[in-house]
Amino acid sequence: MSSSSPPPAFAPAVVVENIYPSLGAPNYLIKRVVGEGLSVYADVFKDGHDVVSVMLKWRAQTGRLWTEVPMVALGNDRWKGDCSFAIAGRWEVVVEAWLDNWRGWKKHFKAKFDAGDAEIAIEAREGARMLEEAAARAEGLSAKEQAREIAEVAKMLRVVPAGEMMEVVMSDALQVLLDEFPDRTLSVSSEPLRVVVERERARFSAWYEFFPRSAEGRADKHSTFRDCLPRLDDAKAMGFDVIYLPPIHPIGMAHRKGKNNTLTAGPDDVGSPWAIGGAAGGHRMVEPALGTVEDLEWLVEEAQKRGMEIALDFALNCSPDHPYVKEHPDWFNQREDGSIRYAENPPKKYQDIYPLNFFCEDWKALWRELIDVVLFWVKRGVKIFRVDNPHTKPVAFWELLIAEVQAFDPDVLFLAEAFTKPRMMQVLGKVGFSQSYTYFTWRESKQELTEYAEELTKSEMRWYYRANFWPNTPDILPGHLQYAGAAMFKLRAALAATLMPSWGMYSGYELIENLPLPGREEYLDSEKYQLKERNWNAPGNIKAFIGRLNDVRRENRALQLYDNLTFHAADHPEMIVYSKVSGDFGNRILVVINLNAGQVSAGMVHLDLGALGLAADAHYRVEDLLHGAVYDWQGSHNFVSLDPNGLSMHLFRVVPG
Repeated sequence: MSSSSPPPAFAPAVVVENIYPSLGAPNYLIKRVVGEGLSVYADVFKDGHDVVSVMLKWRAQTGRLWTEVPMVALGNDRWKGDCSFAIAGRWEVVVEAWLDNWRGWKKHFKAKFDAGDAEIAIEAREGARMLEEAAARAEGLSAKEQAREIAEVAKMLRVVPAGEMMEVVMSDALQVLLDEFPDRTLSVSSEPLRVVVERERARFSAWYEFFPRSAEGRADKHSTFRDCLPRLDDAKAMGFDVIYLPPIHPIGMAHRKGKNNTLTAGPDDVGSPWAIGGAAGGHRMVEPALGTVEDLEWLVEEAQKRGMEIALDFALNCSPDHPYVKEHPDWFNQREDGSIRYAENPPKKYQDIYPLNFFCEDWKALWRELIDVVLFWVKRGVKIFRVDNPHTKPVAFWELLIAEVQAFDPDVLFLAEAFTKPRMMQVLGKVGFSQSYTYFTWRESKQELTEYAEELTKSEMRWYYRANFWPNTPDILPGHLQYAGAAMFKLRAALAATLMPSWGMYSGYELIENLPLPGREEYLDSEKYQLKERNWNAPGNIKAFIGRLNDVRRENRALQLYDNLTFHAADHPEMIVYSKVSGDFGNRILVVINLNAGQVSAGMVHLDLGALGLAADAHYRVEDLLHGAVYDWQGSHNFVSLDPNGLSMHLFRVVPG
């Protein structure tokens, strides 16, 4: 400490360290949903043999009053406390500790009494002084009756022989009373843990993405928002609760892309919705061919009537025709020749999109405008946003935007569409994104799936990163789905829907759409660039299977939780086995899936029965929630055979026998 530094208010008497969970930076956010518990651990100790008391405290970030509970000693100076959060919003959690003079005195006093120490009367007077101080603290808090009780014991301790007072001073009743008025003048508090608490849909959701302009499935007619109700009803019948719409804003004409991303558009080509902005306006307007802002509000209300929500795409792309280009050319990347640089991801070129320059001289006005765009749609009933490519914009911008929007309305949720390097994906979760896309789309083998799911749910990521598993997107038709049949589509949907409590799929998945652009992980005749002709009830669809899958998720609490995943062993290398249980074992789900869509997988499965809350030799039933069969099993080792041409997976509810 330098000579000019002011002295501390007091010398800290207690050490509080190794707080867990801690994400490593004060602005990083632990994630919870309303009512969900959080266990906090800390190392707390001091020099010598004195006794410490440790309290876990939490409050809303905008609040003044703390809720607190005593932490429990686990041994070796490790302490644990549990809290939960009643409402959505930002919270802070603190560990506070202090020297507990009364408990220390009791320990010392009894030891001297048992040893027959002649100075026991002096020790009794020391205890009386502590009680008198506690009585004064109670009096100061207007707890007059409690103050009187404590003062009475102090008076007795000064005059009554120590042996006659032992039962009183050691009683639990007196300790409970004194715990209401501890001496915390020399307490030490940890730096606060920051927690973002969101509504249940942040953890448990089923997303369905469709292009409203193709809602009717006609290549010769641009659909409107008013034509979308059958799509909502179909999605609801399949059990989805979030309807995600790609960008709904006016689409630019300059450098408009044609079918299959060709550089020259024909007169009837509708362009990419991600090339935002035109004569009709920018991010606060809707594409005239879809309708009006009022029509979008109507669709939001219709979704709400069905117990669903509309999620909008927040894509920070601008067509050369966007009003920002004329009004704020300095918000874009200027080239030496005076032109604006369009988006590139070599070898891909996006001549129809101008990226914004988040570090331009007028960056504060730009950031303010973009935050206001989100608030504009929130005020019109939209509570979920899928954010396009957030990893290509500053992390600080997202931290500010999410904090401000959720301060306005804590029910607003954000999904990060960031397929990029792990560290960037992770930090987006840490600064506030409610959910995130993942690498699931490319994880195929049992080992890959197991390692990745365990990383998401067992590592530190579980505190800040909520994975949302998608088997496909408009941008991605993975190799294992190309030219594949229904068996592969079913197994990938089942994995997504049961490994994680949030999952989603892009429309056409239920119709087994599987034709790729040659040599690419992209769809042939991509809906991103044209109206899509579809028969929404085409023969061979798997809509009933998807619906049953989502029904099972809603009916079983274990599938709605995030970090309760356990993998079990199976002899066959392409049979994956995992379970999810509720905290009280009231709901036990066991999933067995054949990862080979072309061959039978058969062999023994070896269950960790402890993870299922069952004894090693237990008898139990497994009820197949997809197919209706019931089997009687005993012990850890049981035989399973799965055929992709028939029963290719089990989604069991485990019932103790």
